[in-house]
Amino acid sequence: MNPLYLLGFCTSLTVHANEEVKKSMEFLKQIRAIGLLPVMVTIVIPTFLIYLTNSIHFGWFLPSPFNLIPIFVGIFLITIGLILWIKSTFLLAIIGKGTLAPWDPKQKLVVESIYRYIHNPMIIGIFLILLGEAILFGSIYLFYWFIIFFIGNLIYIPLFEGPSLDKRFGKNFILYKKNVPRWIPRQTPWYGLLD
Repeated sequence: MNPLYLLGFCTSLTVHANEEVKKSMEFLKQIRAIGLLPVMVTIVIPTFLIYLTNSIHFGWFLPSPFNLIPIFVGIFLITIGLILWIKSTFLLAIIGKGTLAPWDPKQKLVVESIYRYIHNPMIIGIFLILLGEAILFGSIYLFYWFIIFFIGNLIYIPLFEGPSLDKRFGKNFILYKKNVPRWIPRQTPWYGLLD
C-alpha cells in the first residue's frame, strides 16, 4: 500500500472527526444554555413554587363551562411562547452562530424570520410561557414569578444587553433597533439592508 495514500486517508479521518467533535461541542453549548436559562425559568422555578405553595387551581374556581377559559388561554399562551422560543433558539444557533446565553453570545446579528418583526422574540416567548403557566395553573405565586422575571428583564435588557449589542454589532444593530421594536412586534417585516 502506498504510504502517501495511507497518510492522506488518516488525515481525512482526523479532519472529519474534528468536524464531528466541533458539531457536538456546539450542540452541547446549546443544550447547556437552554438547560440553565429557559428550563430553569419556565420549569424548575415554577415547579418549585407550586411544590412550596401547593397552589394549583385549574379553572380558577369558575363554574363550568367558564372554568375552561383560563385553561385554554394558558395553553394557547404557552404554545405561542414555545414557538417563539424554539424558533429564536434555532435562528441564534444557525444564523447567529451562538447561544441564547450571555456567556456565549451570537457572533452574527440575526435579522431573519421573526427577528424582522420584533427585537426580542425569545424573551417575549418566555414571558408568554410564564404568563400562560400562571393562568393555566391558576397560581398567584406563578403570576408573581412572571412579574419579577418581566420587570427584571425590562431593566436588564436595555441597561446591559442593548449596550453590549451596540458595541458588538455597531451601526448595523443601531439601524436594526431603530426599525424593529424591542417588545411589541411590527405589523410588517423589516427588510433594511445591513452591511
